[in-house]
Amino acid sequence: MIHINLLPVRAAQKKEKLRGQIAVTILALVLTFVACSAVYASLLFKVNDLEDEIANKEARIKVLKKTLGEVTEFKKKREELAGKLEILEQLKEGKSGPVHLLDELSLVLPEKLWLTSFKESGGAVTISGVGLNEDVVAMFLKKLELSSYYKNVELQVIEQSSQAGVKTNKFSVRAKVEAPPKAASK
Repeated sequence: MIHINLLPVRAAQKKEKLRGQIAVTILALVLTFVACSAVYASLLFKVNDLEDEIANKEARIKVLKKTLGEVTEFKKKREELAGKLEILEQLKEGKSGPVHLLDELSLVLPEKLWLTSFKESGGAVTISGVGLNEDVVAMFLKKLELSSYYKNVELQVIEQSSQAGVKTNKFSVRAKVEAPPKAASK
């Protein structure tokens, strides 16, 4: 019988298989590395894009916060201005009040009656004067009551006195001051 030693062929085949497996393993490792690198690069680009987007949005938020601060400041200034305008309007209305009161008083003042004092405070007026007789004082009180600026006219004191030999009547009157409605004052 003949014996053939096939060991070197098998060893060569084993070496060839091992080389093929090593080549496939290296190729698989290279392809895995390339695939992982591609996925990593893709994710890196996405992260960079998202970071840029975040930075843009933060910049936009800063601009909007600044604008919001300006709007808040504008509203505050507008409220201050409205308050100032309201105060000016009140002052304007108050400024003409005493002028109208004195003008109205001069219109209702009879000929034989003289005023000695006029005091206005807190919406009330005290008027003192001298009249030739009681009828003149009564006429003054009626005219004053009919005025649109004087309400609740009350005679406080009336007394007879003598000045330079002439008998007169000293009087004191209290009344509330009211501004007439806008249509009546214009």
